[in-house]
Amino acid sequence: MTDTMRYIQIAAAGGPEQLVLRECALPKPKTGQVLIKVTAAGVNRLDVLQRMGSYPPPAGASDIPGVEVAGIVVASKGKSVKLKPGDRVCALLTGGGYAQYALADADVCLPIPEGLSDIEAAGLPESYFTVWSNLFEIANLKAGDTFLVHGGSSGIGTTAIQLAKAFGAKVITTAGSEEKCTACKALGADHAINYQNQDFVEQCRLITQNQGIDVILDMVGGDYLNRNIRVAAEEGRIVVISALKGYRTEVDLLGIMRKRLILTGSTLRSRPLKFKRKLAEKLLKLVWPRLTTGEIKPLIYKTFPLEQAAEAHRLMESSAHIGKLILTL
Repeated sequence: MTDTMRYIQIAAAGGPEQLVLRECALPKPKTGQVLIKVTAAGVNRLDVLQRMGSYPPPAGASDIPGVEVAGIVVASKGKSVKLKPGDRVCALLTGGGYAQYALADADVCLPIPEGLSDIEAAGLPESYFTVWSNLFEIANLKAGDTFLVHGGSSGIGTTAIQLAKAFGAKVITTAGSEEKCTACKALGADHAINYQNQDFVEQCRLITQNQGIDVILDMVGGDYLNRNIRVAAEEGRIVVISALKGYRTEVDLLGIMRKRLILTGSTLRSRPLKFKRKLAEKLLKLVWPRLTTGEIKPLIYKTFPLEQAAEAHRLMESSAHIGKLILTL
């Protein structure tokens, strides 16, 4: 193991061209951490927002982009750390993933499920932690519920479709092309609505026979919020986790009151380690066995070598992908 590593630096807030390859000293693990030799790193929308200057990393986090990796443990610190050099893991990070080596808290490292490649495993942590937290912890999605996810072809969307279906929900999704709708159905969606030529409110009313949607996961924001309120079932739960169409909009409070809706939202990156540790335990117990059997599986759209991180960001911003984008090392 060398003393230096290559990594991607955000030179300044701006476009993909601001992602530049640099070299620095290897980071050293603190108590409770492991050092991972990264073989693959997930690319996420929040990385794009960080590059643009609108989503700074939380206090104490690395300013290197990247919040999920897969690779091999090469060092650790602390007697409580059970991981040992040579272990294959994927990990949720607060930053530092776009690099040859990355630090991770040992408690949010998970074994790479049997049968999955490192590239596939790198697409697990951010999506699966996020979906499990929001769907099953916050929105209390249950078997028999009707579930709507916007942006079903995204990394989060493809994960949400599979998990919701695996745990017994009826799944409806929106996507921006017939190709994406077909891909969503192949993953298990019962209905896929092309928002380019269909009104999802009208379609959801037809699908549910005016009963409405029990749980809605929204990554669009903006004017979608009031449309979600209109399509929600009585005592439905709406969870907002991103806002591609904007963070500000007027809210139909009367619609929320009449239907007794729960409207909530969350972010994951800044949550405390204790919270993420509990999510990791539940994923290992309830979801990882389904990954091992192949019942669910991360959908990888394209890979890029680390030095082409800018190209990965350009593709992410185009929204032309279906599933996850991964950097390889």
